[in-house]
Amino acid sequence: MAIGRLWEVDAARGIAIVMMLISNLVLDLAVFLAWNIDISSGFWLYFARATAALFILVAGISLTLSHSRLERKTYRKYLFRGLRIFSWGLAITAVTMVLFPGNTIWFGILHLIGFSIIISYPLLRTRPLLAFLLGLAIILVGFNAESIPISSPWLLWLGLAPGSFTSFDYVPVFPWFGCMLIGISLGNVLYTKGERLFKIGNFSSNLAIKTLAALGRNSLLIYLVHQPILVGALFLLASA
Repeated sequence: MAIGRLWEVDAARGIAIVMMLISNLVLDLAVFLAWNIDISSGFWLYFARATAALFILVAGISLTLSHSRLERKTYRKYLFRGLRIFSWGLAITAVTMVLFPGNTIWFGILHLIGFSIIISYPLLRTRPLLAFLLGLAIILVGFNAESIPISSPWLLWLGLAPGSFTSFDYVPVFPWFGCMLIGISLGNVLYTKGERLFKIGNFSSNLAIKTLAALGRNSLLIYLVHQPILVGALFLLASA
């Protein structure tokens, strides 16, 4: 018998979508309309990081759910899924390279999620403790790596960036792959064999939850189209 979607996972992804819309609206106001908003430190910096962390964490949980529900478990499915998402990241790189060369997205959240799907397959099987410890280690190494001086841009994807580097979306392997592994660990612990192991009320018919879950189920589409819509709307309002 097929197992249905888990409303709390979709809703959590939907919350991340709402947070992303808020975070990127603030970014657009600061960058394109020159509003006096500090996005490089303080609240909005940590809000953006919390948004990325939630997205990646839920992606890790979702990976374990899809893996546990597959009758025929093959790496090929995850390889092509990861390449597809990574390819969307490359498309965003190409667009931002043309439109915003000073803030090109070389390794953003789609690059990271696509890459993570490809390399995390061995840990999708029940190895929650190993995934958690490895994820924690990657996070700790990543935060310490930020202070390492480097002049070459070729290690951007790992988290080693020149001091002059700026980007609208920078989510390197260290520390963010650690969030994916912790999500995989949580997925294996909380949803063994794709089924919920904890008790929770059924709020799937609640209007707010239904809205969040719908956003969560369409997260990739919303991610791809939201910035052109936001920026276009802001310029229309400004010109009016």
